[in-house]
Amino acid sequence: MPRVFIVAPTPTLRAGLRALLAQAEPAWEVAGEAPAIGHEWTSVDADLFLLTDPDQLLPLAGVLSGGRERSVVVLANDVAAVDALRALPLHGWSIAPADASAEELRAAAMAALQGMAALPTYMADQFTMTPTAARRISPSEEAEPKPTLTPREIEVLEQVSRGLPSKLIAHELGVSESTVKFHLSSIYAKLGVASRTEAVSRAAKLGLITL
Repeated sequence: MPRVFIVAPTPTLRAGLRALLAQAEPAWEVAGEAPAIGHEWTSVDADLFLLTDPDQLLPLAGVLSGGRERSVVVLANDVAAVDALRALPLHGWSIAPADASAEELRAAAMAALQGMAALPTYMADQFTMTPTAARRISPSEEAEPKPTLTPREIEVLEQVSRGLPSKLIAHELGVSESTVKFHLSSIYAKLGVASRTEAVSRAAKLGLITL
């Protein structure tokens, strides 16, 4: 049976997730719990990590080693975590609503454990395009698709355009400095640039941010 490790910031939230897991699938075992991911946890005996904070995906990268197949379920209400999940060496992953029911949590966990990537329908719709919108794309736009930045990456880039260093951006957004650097690395890769100045310039030309 799958072993689940719970990562949530408060004891109350962790207790609630334990109860929800027990309701979703009584046979599953809670392998442990913690308020945050620790890089020294490479030996954690778990098949599935259940996270309530997408910012914990960055430190999770240091835990996913040893060749063991591991999966992740993140409880969140937007798709900002998708790029971070795609970058991790996971067997499978899912995003479930922050207020997921026991059945929704079970469905998300089963999909991740079976090696799939799963999103709620309302989130998946953000990655699709209606036929009407598709017809409005010009040939030049088809040849060079416009990069897609997550809402969080846009926020980081807007702060960068103000000339703020990573430490102040982290303070403004309520995240760690390492998380800001992770987002910047993703932004550089998507925009095909190598510096903050180039990132801001290209994003402005593409209409991703307004200077």
